[in-house]
Amino acid sequence: MADAHAKNHDYHLVDPSPWPFVGSVSAFVLAVGAVTWMHGSNPAIMIIGLLGVLYTMFMWWRDVIIEGNQNHHTPVVALHMRYGMLMFIASEVMFFVAWFWAFFDASLFPGEAIQASRAAATGGVWPPEGVVIFDPWHLPLVNTLILLTSGTTVTWAHHALLNNDRKGLQMGLLATVLLGLLFTAIQAYEYAHAAFAFSRDHGGNIYGSTFFMATGFHGFHVIIGTIFLLVCLIRASRGAFTPKAHFGFEAAAWYWHFVDVVWLFLFATVYIWSSAGVIIPEH
Repeated sequence: MADAHAKNHDYHLVDPSPWPFVGSVSAFVLAVGAVTWMHGSNPAIMIIGLLGVLYTMFMWWRDVIIEGNQNHHTPVVALHMRYGMLMFIASEVMFFVAWFWAFFDASLFPGEAIQASRAAATGGVWPPEGVVIFDPWHLPLVNTLILLTSGTTVTWAHHALLNNDRKGLQMGLLATVLLGLLFTAIQAYEYAHAAFAFSRDHGGNIYGSTFFMATGFHGFHVIIGTIFLLVCLIRASRGAFTPKAHFGFEAAAWYWHFVDVVWLFLFATVYIWSSAGVIIPEH
């Protein structure tokens, strides 16, 4: 009888799990709560939904880690997990394409965009007249160097893991997390000193909208990636990951490199290209 139920394939049939249902309900509550909060209601519903989503993520990923420790992640399962991560990153790429599309649509056809966003026509120029933009060769350049350096440190951690250098793995991850936090702090400082706003209600315009949407969502991804790597650091300090089994860390490294590449495009377009021919006052 035992032989009749023996596993003779490379796939892992997961046990029944409540997390897809709990996650779906939590995401629905989060969406409804966010909409009602934006219309002036109490944010309590949104917070409940957010806590449910975070709890689902923690518990679901915990179960995946347990499955891996029980040797359920066969080479076939691990390969498909890699495919899933690559598809997720591809969907994120298309997500950012939308923001780049909006930015280039407004910047290449500024007359239409500015006239549509503000009743007073300020001319078909980009950035709109009167908008004081950031000097790309000051803080934005510093942040670019920080993020590029973090890509180097996470690669250092990866190579250390492949060579079973546990100290190098932890030091590389720690350096990457600290650089991610530094990037976020500098971007927050930059936002706090921006000479333009996000919406028209606060004196903003189409430039501010596209700038904050593109760089803000990237900053949100940096925060997610930093948390991702912090979890990997905690797991590594507890003895997790081996040179042959470390998909959790590998996925985090892929995600971080994706964040790096997106920032290079943002720096080249939103900062450098937008500042071409513009006189930026000294501060």
